[in-house]
Amino acid sequence: QVQLVESGGGLVQAGGSLRLSCVGSGSIFQFSTMNWYQQAPGKQRELVASITSGGSTNYADSVKGRFTISRDNAKMAVYLQMNSLKLEDTAVYYCNLEGPFSTSYWGRGTQVTVSS
Repeated sequence: QVQLVESGGGLVQAGGSLRLSCVGSGSIFQFSTMNWYQQAPGKQRELVASITSGGSTNYADSVKGRFTISRDNAKMAVYLQMNSLKLEDTAVYYCNLEGPFSTSYWGRGTQVTVSS
């Protein structure tokens, strides 16, 4: 059984930084691609960043150069370092694990609010 728990969200001023963490459980963690999604009010959930089991990363254009995804398989954790935050980064951020056979697991999300 896979469980994901996010933390690290909060209120930050524009231009500031936050680091989100997602701690997982389950033996498949180290073999799985991990993703961070964001869902702003009234909008669909969107992929922000991905990291494969081998450490390859991919980012949405809107966050390139500002966000960094990383993982620590020994701790079964994935992180999202968010710098130079903008008002439009305000959203609930969800951790996602891509499991085998097209399975997908989600955390409950952590709120990030960027103020002016």
